[in-house]
Amino acid sequence: MVTINCLNKSFGHQHVLCDISLHIRPGEVVGLLGPNGAGKSTMMKILAGLWRPDSGTVEVPARIGYLPEQNPLYEEMYVREFLRFMSRMTDASRADDIDALIRRVGLAPEAHKRIGQLSKGYRQRVGLAQAMMGDPQLLILDEPTTGLDPNQLDEIRALIRDLGHDRTVLLSTHIMQEVQAMCSRALILANGHIQADTADLTQLDRLFREKTQPLNRPGTDLEQT
Repeated sequence: MVTINCLNKSFGHQHVLCDISLHIRPGEVVGLLGPNGAGKSTMMKILAGLWRPDSGTVEVPARIGYLPEQNPLYEEMYVREFLRFMSRMTDASRADDIDALIRRVGLAPEAHKRIGQLSKGYRQRVGLAQAMMGDPQLLILDEPTTGLDPNQLDEIRALIRDLGHDRTVLLSTHIMQEVQAMCSRALILANGHIQADTADLTQLDRLFREKTQPLNRPGTDLEQT
């Protein structure tokens, strides 16, 4: 269970997250939708333990995997070499089965290459493999399909759906079709608040437009990520 109670985060006078409260049940694949600058990345970084909230509480499982929007990779390293290195860096006492991870995320055909030689889609798979280390109970994916071509999109969507069969997944995007393709539930974040929380994904485009209108009042500039 992921539980957030009265979460607040500001940057100067910009109130990015305002009294956010929600629950995510084990095994759900939840899409976090919102316009650019709505605070999706901020919320995910707080859940991942990278940033502290100004106030409020967050309860998450003990094991978390996190893929940031800007996937940080050592391009000069080989795929298997990089994953072994990151496994040791993450927890020296844990021996991840790197070959099993490579197979799980569909990297086997490219595992002999340097990361710098990989396409964007395969680099995302490397990031997913790293996030999967330690068999996380919660997988946090920030814009996991950004910059992929249509074929790569289909492959990564299928992979994320598969990963969601045995763990909780929270992914962020500003594209409704991504949520409809991968998720069982959608949250719409705008103007500092969760504006909608729905399992009906058939009318997301209309709901998104209704719930993400900017507020033209002082102090509501939410351009911070």
